[in-house]
Amino acid sequence: MKDSTAKKIDELIENYPELEVCRNDLKISAEKICDAFRAGNKLITCGNGGSAADALHIVGELMKGFVLPRKISDFNKDFTKSLEENFPADAEYFKKNLQCALPAISLVGETALTTAFANDNAPDLSFAQQLFGIGRRGDILLAISTSGNSANVVYAVEVAKVLGVTSIALTGETGGKLKTLADISICVPTKVTYKIQELHLPIYHALCLAAENEFFS
Repeated sequence: MKDSTAKKIDELIENYPELEVCRNDLKISAEKICDAFRAGNKLITCGNGGSAADALHIVGELMKGFVLPRKISDFNKDFTKSLEENFPADAEYFKKNLQCALPAISLVGETALTTAFANDNAPDLSFAQQLFGIGRRGDILLAISTSGNSANVVYAVEVAKVLGVTSIALTGETGGKLKTLADISICVPTKVTYKIQELHLPIYHALCLAAENEFFS
């Protein structure tokens, strides 16, 4: 990982000194995420309530430009050339607007699937079912739970371990079940739910910045 990429974590802790206790887990998480993208794998996110919103937010920062420009003509010349050859009338429009993506998927947005599975089978296994369907060895699961004990998130991490999907828990001070279950646990130093969520946002922004910097700086 580039020094400038690792520096994104240092910058986060400069702005939020209370996260010093998370420094090592943050750097390892950034490395694992970058390694997964480099190998052609993807990031999968899940969470409930406010953490579900965070899970979707993360995908939005990764699947398009976040801070840096990601023009396809700069980073994917083979794709750009093929566009020009196959669809010359539209190539310039694509080149102007399409942005390179870091592949990420949230498990919280599939309303038809999750409600059908909850109705027919087991509501607390809806994330686990999706992960079982799309998770591949080498992927990353970012499991967000302020308590660390959300059953549907815990079950998803258990499936991740069986599949060979690296799990990163983003949780609160105690860590709950996820603290020892996940491969990496980022436990922010507070027990108050909304304060945990307030620290989660700059953390996942820093992780997204680090990944973007690694591939598009």
